[in-house]
Amino acid sequence: MAILTKLAAERTDLSEADCGRLLAVTNEWALVADLAMSDLVLWLPTWNEGGLVAVALVRPTTAPTNVPEDIVATFAPRGRYPDLDAALAFGRQYGTGYPIHIDGRVIGVVARHSSAQPRVAGQLEEIYLKTADDLLAMLVEGTFPAEAMIEEASDSPRVGDGLIRVDSEGIVAYASPNGVSALRRLGVASDIVGTDLHALMTRLSHRPGQMDEALSLITSRRAAGRADLENAAATVLVQGIPLLRHGTDVGGLLLLRDVTEIRRRERALISKDATIREIHHRVKNNLQTVAALLRLQGRRALSVETREALAEAQLRVAAIAVVHDALSQHTSDIVAFDDILDRIISLVRDLGPVYADGAPPPRILRLGGSQLLPSAIATPLAMCVAELLHNAVEHARATEISLVVESSADAVVVTLIDDGVGIPVDLDLGNAGLGLQIVESLVTGELRGDVQLRRGEAGGTHARVALPLNPA
Repeated sequence: MAILTKLAAERTDLSEADCGRLLAVTNEWALVADLAMSDLVLWLPTWNEGGLVAVALVRPTTAPTNVPEDIVATFAPRGRYPDLDAALAFGRQYGTGYPIHIDGRVIGVVARHSSAQPRVAGQLEEIYLKTADDLLAMLVEGTFPAEAMIEEASDSPRVGDGLIRVDSEGIVAYASPNGVSALRRLGVASDIVGTDLHALMTRLSHRPGQMDEALSLITSRRAAGRADLENAAATVLVQGIPLLRHGTDVGGLLLLRDVTEIRRRERALISKDATIREIHHRVKNNLQTVAALLRLQGRRALSVETREALAEAQLRVAAIAVVHDALSQHTSDIVAFDDILDRIISLVRDLGPVYADGAPPPRILRLGGSQLLPSAIATPLAMCVAELLHNAVEHARATEISLVVESSADAVVVTLIDDGVGIPVDLDLGNAGLGLQIVESLVTGELRGDVQLRRGEAGGTHARVALPLNPA
């Protein structure tokens, strides 16, 4: 939470480690709010000990809120909330205040605001409240959330998705209706109350070989964390929390969520991404084959003009192949354009002319850097850079070329500066050579940008290509 870190830095004396502990609490406390059927507010003592500042708030999904207004960043002077003052002073639960410790110090206090709306409590609500009391007691003792958690799944089940409570022997004491339904999807037909949970989960996991180690640790209450339980029938996300009181094992909490359809879609997306990458890879291979054929044809050409035209075509095809090669290595349609520029510079060096007078090849430098670009921009921009570099090497006979890249959230600007013979003063891009016509057509048409060419004050040519990243 950025607001928590910001308020802690501005209004408290808490260290980075203290804030890390507070963030760990707020990352997991939605579970406590749902079980307690209460709003939870995190208060921190101010730097001058004049009172408390609210830095985080979570509302339950299992009951109406009792804190309708967002009180984050609110200041409360000493004495306004006696329970919270006492919890901070004595370091233990006091009324509705639950202190948070680190290294023997109290760094904050969680206030519990129970719903004012009366409700008829059944067994499910009783289990919720009992488990919430256990977790809040662990919060005060510093054992919740656990310092180390197994994170094999990025999502988290909620209390309403399914809940199982086990005793200190690992025997199921209670299973919510949704928890039972999730296990039914996995193939459980009998009542699970009174059964050994770990043994049950082991039987349900039908993967070849031993049960997944992470899942085994979670279901046996040896570690807290999240992992998928999967068999041929369904996939269920399992989150386990060992319950401790004063260091003594008092049981465990298991949350279950049926994620069969979600995992199926994720696998389909992974397969789709792999297919797209394979397509880019094959397109790259085909383009490289075309470039090789152009190179072979150029060697057989009898006229200098034909060889130069084929060399230019080879460079254009190779520049497009570089972009597809970059796309084949990632799952998104975004590429690192700096890497593409470096590879195009290498292409221009490799395909550059051998001067009859024995002059050395030009020195090409890339200055600055760009951000990640979508392929729809990277591909034509790569062709433009290749054309400008080729012109500077082939026609301007430059000895030093600088490629300056500037990037912002709204635009990317590529400027090429060479010390060659320079362009004619009256150059018209519309009637220039094919390479410059391609540059103008791509930049002003497809990319909706701007291209400028001018002679440098000390000679040479300055070519500037500016592209909007979010064209209207």
